[in-house]
Amino acid sequence: MIYDFLVHRARYHKLLFWMIVDVLLVPVSVYLAYALRLDTPVPYLREPDFFNLILLTVLAGIVLVYVCRLPWIKLREFDTNATIRAGVCTALLVLAIVSFGYFFKLSVPRSVPIIFGVLFFLLTTVVRILGMHILDLLKSYGGRTVSVAIYGAGAAGIQLVSALRKSREVEPVIFVDDNPALHGLVVSGLKVLKPEKLFSLVKTGRINRLIIAMPSLPVMQQKEIVKKMSQLPCDIRILPSFIDMVVSNKALDSQYTVSPEDLLGRSKVDLSGPQISRTYSGRVVMVTGAGGSIGSELCRQLLFCKPSCIVLFDVSEYALYEIEAELRQSVHGCDALIIARLGSITDANRVEEVLQQYQVDVIIHAAAYKHVPLVEANPFEGVRNNVIGTAVLTSLAAKAEIESFILISTDKAVRPTNVMGGSKRMAELVVQDAAAKKHKTRFSMVRFGNVLGSSGSVVPLFKRQIREGGPVTVTHPEVTRFFMTIPEAARLVLLAGSYANDGNVFVLDMGEPVKIFDLAKHLIELSGSHIRETGDLMENGGIEIHFTGLRPGEKLYEELLIDDDTLTETPHPKILSAKEAQLSPEKTEEMIVELKNCIDNHDIKSLHKTLQRYIEDYDQSVIKPIKQNIA
Repeated sequence: MIYDFLVHRARYHKLLFWMIVDVLLVPVSVYLAYALRLDTPVPYLREPDFFNLILLTVLAGIVLVYVCRLPWIKLREFDTNATIRAGVCTALLVLAIVSFGYFFKLSVPRSVPIIFGVLFFLLTTVVRILGMHILDLLKSYGGRTVSVAIYGAGAAGIQLVSALRKSREVEPVIFVDDNPALHGLVVSGLKVLKPEKLFSLVKTGRINRLIIAMPSLPVMQQKEIVKKMSQLPCDIRILPSFIDMVVSNKALDSQYTVSPEDLLGRSKVDLSGPQISRTYSGRVVMVTGAGGSIGSELCRQLLFCKPSCIVLFDVSEYALYEIEAELRQSVHGCDALIIARLGSITDANRVEEVLQQYQVDVIIHAAAYKHVPLVEANPFEGVRNNVIGTAVLTSLAAKAEIESFILISTDKAVRPTNVMGGSKRMAELVVQDAAAKKHKTRFSMVRFGNVLGSSGSVVPLFKRQIREGGPVTVTHPEVTRFFMTIPEAARLVLLAGSYANDGNVFVLDMGEPVKIFDLAKHLIELSGSHIRETGDLMENGGIEIHFTGLRPGEKLYEELLIDDDTLTETPHPKILSAKEAQLSPEKTEEMIVELKNCIDNHDIKSLHKTLQRYIEDYDQSVIKPIKQNIA
């Protein structure tokens, strides 16, 4: 890309370029000064000393441009100091021209040095502004950029603009400020507008994000600005003060992008190591459910493992289009071929066609229906996809003799109380059965809890509810869940896959379970708001928490293991391995046949009986909901 080529040149290349440009502007300015003064495009025909003056001025220009350090002026930082340096260099060149005329008895019209000075100063300024705009155009042309408006044209805003201009992904476009004295001025190369102008700019698509860069304002005043701007259909963020950043006590607005690590209090995990690369490097890896939250992140992380090809397999056209487009943008530096294929994992012919066409080495099976209430309302489709689809994949993987098959499972498969959890436990039993048959394929599964930021997770829901003024809905005051971030989960899954033997159940260290109620309170506090007491008047502000009651089949507590006694360590401290009870091959076959009959006959009672028959401690109980509000 041209932008990358220009920006990432060595510093001495850039200095040499601007040295040549500034020195060339000297004879150009002399020529134009003579031409304007004598009103002729060929002034050298009327002035015998024309070329002598140009030669002397160029020599002086080489010295003075270097002494005044004009090439060292950064393109993005043509500020007052840079202007002064250009002015000093211009003044010294004017003085040099006058001196040359006097000492060398050259015929130089008196007005030529003055005209030269004006022209040289303007040209040095204009070429830099033009260069800056050319870079901006190349930057915008070279990829997707987020157009940003900065609220606050003070010192923090100016520093933010300088930092953002170094990024390819973000482009600062304008300042907005409440101070009428600044309206219409150009600060750090950006025009300052009234805040009211933002609405039309956002609606026309010229602005994608607003950053409020006024960290010295009190929190309440920042919240007033956020409230005033909340009607804008764009992302709004607040720049924390330097003190806030140091003490990690950021005052955030309701639309601030909160880090999942901040919510969980978990430190980032160092997952660097050769195991992942040895397992996936040079391999053809097929990811089912590639467009989902976990599947897409697995694909992103796989790029760092340098596979020869990533086959994206998903039933959703839009999700597949999105992840394919993203990976093609990110594939630079990696030779992996990106293949997107539409299809359902329950379609054996389609799956076999893809496996044979691309000679797949590794399957990471992330395709599943995972939302408890939806699967509870659509049990036959949930079982068809999660269990029958997994049976199709394992059978075809063994037939194709692929190297490794990894199932993405969930903590809801442990002593399940709902159809979704039961279907995922049955999927585990199918994989365990495939492993027991001693195929060339290594079968394993990775079990973990909820991931923050995935589709349907509570954090996006809570943030939307807080943005709308509440209430925040929590099912029960005591409900707890295990959480981890999507990148952490994806990388641990890939690492666990490198440890796989036959039938391993890998359990990821999820840390301590988190109370959903505490998570909601923490998110409200991070938003800069407070929890409102039940019955408080709206004028007191705050966000109310409303308990809706547990949904059918939902548990208060989730577990990660059926039997703690089988737990063993792996080379990685955050990955544990367990050997759990499994069905005989005959029982597994019976289970699949019974499930197919239940689906074909649309028999919900038989389906629940089948789940109870084959799953240890399955209890499909309906929990009566509780409803109350809380501060």
